[in-house]
Amino acid sequence: MSVQTDSAKIPEPALRRLPWYLSYVKLLKSQGETIVSSTQIAKKIDVSASQIAKDLSYVDVNGKTRVGYDIDDLISVLETFLGFTQTHRAVLFGVGSLGAALLSDSGLEQYGLKIIAGFDVKSSIVNQKVHNIPVFHTNEFFEKNEKIKAEIGVLTVPPGYAQDVSDFMIRGGIKGIWNFTPFRVRVPEGVVLQNTSLYAHLAVMFNRLRP
Repeated sequence: MSVQTDSAKIPEPALRRLPWYLSYVKLLKSQGETIVSSTQIAKKIDVSASQIAKDLSYVDVNGKTRVGYDIDDLISVLETFLGFTQTHRAVLFGVGSLGAALLSDSGLEQYGLKIIAGFDVKSSIVNQKVHNIPVFHTNEFFEKNEKIKAEIGVLTVPPGYAQDVSDFMIRGGIKGIWNFTPFRVRVPEGVVLQNTSLYAHLAVMFNRLRP
């Protein structure tokens, strides 16, 4: 069994589904299961078995005909392919309610994201700690990141500051931005941007709830 290293070949929809499969097979492992089939995953994830098999073909994990995938092998391959086995150092800008919640979320580290520090301009939060993570003034970022060496910036500032703070983070060495604001920031070529708009998801849910 081998892990395909050229993740650029995998379509984004497939890449988004892989963590679903990983979560489910981890649950099965905790229940004492050792083998899982694409049909079994399909029944729980609401994705066709043929689509699951195609998605898993991108990570080059081999199942046994009429038997399925070895769960330990599948977990190992998926975690490695998705980058969850490596530690990705990050900083967070905007320690409001959402930012503080993310700093307190120890589960992120289980998936490879370690937030080393928070940055804000509010005197009430600067030089404090949230879940043992220090919060510094935004003006200290360049100096601090020379030591932290974070490549990922988590953006939870008010929307009106999103673009300016993104530009600031990039100048300080950030190569990837996880944007939680509803503002669509622009980044230069070579910088990875991932938008996670809670409000957009709420809008879709509310719209579909209408009679």
